[in-house]
Amino acid sequence: MKFEKVIGQHEIKAKLIQAYHDNRVSHSYLFYGNPGVGKLALAIAFAQYMSCANKTEKDSCGECPSCKKFEKLIHPDLHFVFPVISVPKKKSISDNYIQEWRTKVLEDPYFTYNEWLFSIASENKQGNIFADESSEIAKKLNLKSFESDYKFMIIWLPERMNSSCANKLLKILEEPPQNTIIISVSDNREDILQTIRSRTQPVKILGIADEQLKEAIINQYNISESMATDIVKISNGSLFEARNQIVTNDETEYNFAKFTNLMRTCYSHAIQDAISLSEELAKNSREKQKSFLYYCLVLLRENFAYNTNLESVLYMTKSELDFSKKFARFVNKANVNELVQIFEEAYYHIERNVNAKLVFTDSAFKIMKIIRKN
Repeated sequence: MKFEKVIGQHEIKAKLIQAYHDNRVSHSYLFYGNPGVGKLALAIAFAQYMSCANKTEKDSCGECPSCKKFEKLIHPDLHFVFPVISVPKKKSISDNYIQEWRTKVLEDPYFTYNEWLFSIASENKQGNIFADESSEIAKKLNLKSFESDYKFMIIWLPERMNSSCANKLLKILEEPPQNTIIISVSDNREDILQTIRSRTQPVKILGIADEQLKEAIINQYNISESMATDIVKISNGSLFEARNQIVTNDETEYNFAKFTNLMRTCYSHAIQDAISLSEELAKNSREKQKSFLYYCLVLLRENFAYNTNLESVLYMTKSELDFSKKFARFVNKANVNELVQIFEEAYYHIERNVNAKLVFTDSAFKIMKIIRKN
């Protein structure tokens, strides 16, 4: 994978390339940040760059024999460790899932832990890096490199590593084999053993810049620029979150329409309209009802933030923001806690299969009593 295929992250790319040219490459890195920001893609691109026979100042060539093998993730000096599931009569090691791993990474290096488990049919089993992996790590890293000047070990989600394997890795980090580069890629740095964290060079990978993320999702999903702008605004720099927003966009639009309808109905004390809306919401599936109530809680939070001049932490689409400019004043210190409680109680009752029509009707009448509080 060339650096040019990694979405955005120009500053990190430049720092990694400069570290190589200055002969300051660490033997152990910890790339950490939120899911979907490109950590794994950056780790692979960095390894490919260091191994490339005809690298330029900004990227690997993509054409030399080394790059060709990296592009297929089959370079003999590139090794991966990642969470797997425990299966009877089968060693719980990454090599037993390497074909599935290569397929998944080549298809989309921005996938998440849950998406990976789904691709290997985990059947609700948790994925971990088990004790069996420790001997495999040691064996691979103690071999001489075959073709590159370096051996690379990319450990995806080291926070999923059990204590036995972690302790083995700690010994390797304390006395690293010659010309070995270990790149750990973490979604949650704090869950990694402190003794391991202290022996790695941390590299925080921030969210993808808005313009680069917007360009990527427009190209990948053929969506309009205005829709992409709204999605990027609430995705926090994560391609994973942006994709989720695209997939759930229809549901979000439905929830937004019903939220605005509910609030206008309650403000005008239109009792018959409130009953009709409650009947409509009650016809949805339980999961769709829960989705609507959760959405209401989120949008209440956003409106309260807007009303209290905390606009720097807002994550609203343009449509939501346009509505909130007029509505936010009705979500204030006098009633915000009561409003939140109404929707939390409704969510609780829907989860427990209470009659949905009664739940939504009761909620609407309660909102009518407090929506005009100042």
